[in-house]
Amino acid sequence: MKSIHVANTELDVSEISLGCMRISAMTNAEIAHLIHTALDEGVTFFDHADVYGGGQSEAKFAEAIDMTPSLREKMMLQSKCGIRRGSFDFSKEHILEAVNGSLKRLRTEYLDVLLLHRPDALVEPEEVAEAFNMLHGSGKVKYFGVSNQNPMQIELLTKYVTQKLVFNQLQFSITNAGMINAGINVNMENDASINRDGSILDYCRLKDITIQAWSPFQYGFFEGVFLDNEKFPELNRAINEMAADKGVANTAIAIAWILRHPARMQPIVGTTNPERLKAICKASHITLSREEWYKIYLAAGNILP
Repeated sequence: MKSIHVANTELDVSEISLGCMRISAMTNAEIAHLIHTALDEGVTFFDHADVYGGGQSEAKFAEAIDMTPSLREKMMLQSKCGIRRGSFDFSKEHILEAVNGSLKRLRTEYLDVLLLHRPDALVEPEEVAEAFNMLHGSGKVKYFGVSNQNPMQIELLTKYVTQKLVFNQLQFSITNAGMINAGINVNMENDASINRDGSILDYCRLKDITIQAWSPFQYGFFEGVFLDNEKFPELNRAINEMAADKGVANTAIAIAWILRHPARMQPIVGTTNPERLKAICKASHITLSREEWYKIYLAAGNILP
């Protein structure tokens, strides 16, 4: 597994991350098998959130692998906070409480990364800064980032927050490529030219913020996967031909497409199947050509002006 160096940190993270949103429904034996398979494949970065499984995803993760200091040193743990039932909450009190809860459930003394989970319309950045300073100063969180935020929301936070925001977790896949579409269709009068996110892709590259691509196999919000889906015949034909040519699964091609982008994104894959995870990890050893990348892009129904 190749690694990505995260700018403004000492972190060299696995190119592919395992998302743990759905593990709360698994048995401890199944979770342990999945996590150890990930580690064997070189996946050392694990993505959590306090709301996943109502906190049970974090708790079962640590319980299933019988978290110990030596095992903890082999992995990087990221969690997110800020989503509450019916609201978002970036208050100092909630951030501190959420992190303490995650640490307890994960059986660890620190998080490698904490992300603010979606924007809070009532955010008071001074409170976020106070919370971050307390968490960083106490050693409970090493690095910080955000999720699903646009450039001006990040700029507002960075006016007050002392620590660098080093990650932005954004939905991105072959069929959810809006932040690429707008950049290609600049100055065009078509739907693809609509800039819905404030040029967040270019902004993150300029500011050395690593994008984490969530739901890399999904189309829509959570409507389903595009792979082997009859709604996307041309896309699957292109992907399957490439997969056969390179001797890998279609999932590896879908992830390789993301990894090919020079922004050096880190896809977060949420599979709970160890064999599927092994197949996905082969993407780290594939480099698509420019022609192959654009062939897949166009097969998804995207357009070039």
